[in-house]
Amino acid sequence: MFKEWNIELNQFIILVIIGAIGGWTLGYPGVGVALVSVPYCLWMLIRTRDLARWLASDDTSDPPESTGLWGMIFDNLYQQNRVFKNQISNLHNIIIRAQQSTNAIQDAVVVVDPQGNLEWWNDAGTHLLGFKLKTDRGQALTNLLRDPRFIRYFESRNYQRPLEIPSAQQAGVFLQFQITVFGEGERLIVARDVTRVHNLEQMRQDFVANVSHELRTPLTVIKGYLETFMDTLQEDHPHLSRGLNRMNEQALRMEALVNDLLLLSRLETDRSQHVMKPVGVPGLLKRIFNDAQAMNDSKQHNITLELNDELDINGDEEELRSAFSNLVINAIKYTPAGSNISLRWYEDENGVYMEVEDDGDGIDPQHLPRLTERFYRADQSRHSKTGGTGLGLAIVKHVLIHHNAKLEIFSELGEGSVFTCHFPLKSRVAAARQSVA
Repeated sequence: MFKEWNIELNQFIILVIIGAIGGWTLGYPGVGVALVSVPYCLWMLIRTRDLARWLASDDTSDPPESTGLWGMIFDNLYQQNRVFKNQISNLHNIIIRAQQSTNAIQDAVVVVDPQGNLEWWNDAGTHLLGFKLKTDRGQALTNLLRDPRFIRYFESRNYQRPLEIPSAQQAGVFLQFQITVFGEGERLIVARDVTRVHNLEQMRQDFVANVSHELRTPLTVIKGYLETFMDTLQEDHPHLSRGLNRMNEQALRMEALVNDLLLLSRLETDRSQHVMKPVGVPGLLKRIFNDAQAMNDSKQHNITLELNDELDINGDEEELRSAFSNLVINAIKYTPAGSNISLRWYEDENGVYMEVEDDGDGIDPQHLPRLTERFYRADQSRHSKTGGTGLGLAIVKHVLIHHNAKLEIFSELGEGSVFTCHFPLKSRVAAARQSVA
């Protein structure tokens, strides 16, 4: 480029010198320079006009013919234009492929701008969500998906858990929404048909609830006869004592399992809005602490209780009693005799906490993500000895979900365990004595 520029500059200087010499011989050097410069400027203007016409013409036209600096400019612009068009074509093909791939997905994929307006959706979005290309682009998403549960989920900007709601377009269809934030506030929404999974889960819940309910009657009969036999036959038939006691232990264990299954089934299927009332958690924990001391005779743990007596929360007292009791009972059962167990009830700037800590054997971290699954056993032999049902932590998890809370577990082998019920700060209510004052 610099070479052509130097050539063009040298040519112009030579022309000016020639014009000056010619004009000097006639006695008018300025006129000579002007006579040479004006045609050169006119030629430059013509080249500039050709460049402007070419830039404004069809992209497929060839550049004007020229030499020197202008020829180089035309050639470079033409090459850059071809590269640019190839890049645009490649990007266009990528977009088309992405759209074709997304349209092949059976899940609805929707993109909304930072203001919550529809930008794009795939074919499944039209089928599952009822969006119309001609009228809905640019519309607020919450004007088209009007379910209050979706609106609350969409506006909360807390998308850690997916939302499952019935479809407004098709009866009997259930959709699961998962939202991801990207870019500068845009949101990608994926909606999938989970009707089959929902129905299977409903069948499982119904089956567990029905079987558990039906087992209660034969269990009551078995327990009744066992108690009668134990009261009347043991004196006359001492050799039956051991067998009857073992049968009674297993009947009690089965009864506990049935009761836990029924409670868990109720927690899973109860989707109604709970009316939360102030719960005196300090008093509740004191009663659980006294019950724990009564259970502690064989293990001789050192159990301590640390309470904020002024701290109450809104909730369901029976559900909270079940959750807290399960954590305390687990600590007593699965911690080696003579261990230290601490119960704490406190708050900080991030929420309200009920915490059970022990200095027992601890749990391998690989088991922690699955501890709240039904019947999951981190240590099969330990559970068989204690007679646990394997449902305690699942019950705790579902109780906390009802209270918009979560279970946090920290444990290391040989370092003990900490189970923490973390309630949002908005759950807190003033203590009864404060409200009276």
